[in-house]
Amino acid sequence: MIVYGISTCDTVRKARRALEEAGREVTFRDVRAEPLSAAEVSEFEAAFGEKIVNRASTTWRKLTDETRAMPVAELLQEHPALMKRPVIREGAQLTLGWGKDVQAQWL
Repeated sequence: MIVYGISTCDTVRKARRALEEAGREVTFRDVRAEPLSAAEVSEFEAAFGEKIVNRASTTWRKLTDETRAMPVAELLQEHPALMKRPVIREGAQLTLGWGKDVQAQWL
């Protein structure tokens, strides 16, 4: 299982902790330190659409209107912290966020 996010995100920390406590083997990937490949960005965009961009984030609020109008793939390549977190992958299965539905699926 791979958890994609950033190390300073509280939601990512909660997800990792809960998954590990449930006995899951978790590999963490910090998308700031190891940015997503173009193929990964395309896959995430195909799976989640516009939801992959966290429009409630501080990073989003600091962007210019011109930058906000960029395609999702370009936004995530230039600003990895804009990715809604966490994205969790196990095999071909992907989930976004750490809501009750996602928790029920993984725990």
